[in-house]
Amino acid sequence: MVVRRLRGEWRLAAIRPGGKDNVWALPKGLIGPGESAAETAVREVAEETGVEGRLLEKLGDVRYVYTWEGERVFKVVSFFLIRYVRGRLGDVTEEFRHEVAEARWLPLTEAPRLLSYKGEREMAERALQILADSEL
Repeated sequence: MVVRRLRGEWRLAAIRPGGKDNVWALPKGLIGPGESAAETAVREVAEETGVEGRLLEKLGDVRYVYTWEGERVFKVVSFFLIRYVRGRLGDVTEEFRHEVAEARWLPLTEAPRLLSYKGEREMAERALQILADSEL
């Protein structure tokens, strides 16, 4: 979850995945060879939003189960708080344009209501708490 202050308000970069008209989500993806979960988070933010950030801390993990081709898949997604450093939101390379239809800065205070997935809404609430208690 990449955040920045705009006009005195914390905002987060949310994406609308390709083919999902009414879904707002956080950037995420698979851990690459030789990458840590934190490195993956920073890379995925850049790939899916077009902005670069600096890792602040781990927010937590979301665990869930889904079925793929008749098999139950157990998944753990680790979320990290990342502070915006540079870049323009939506400057996504051609390679990733099929994955991301749109990127927006959403008010962090509204993210627990606007994000589509329960675990991501919980991570937004944690980020709000952390940022409220810090001097960032």
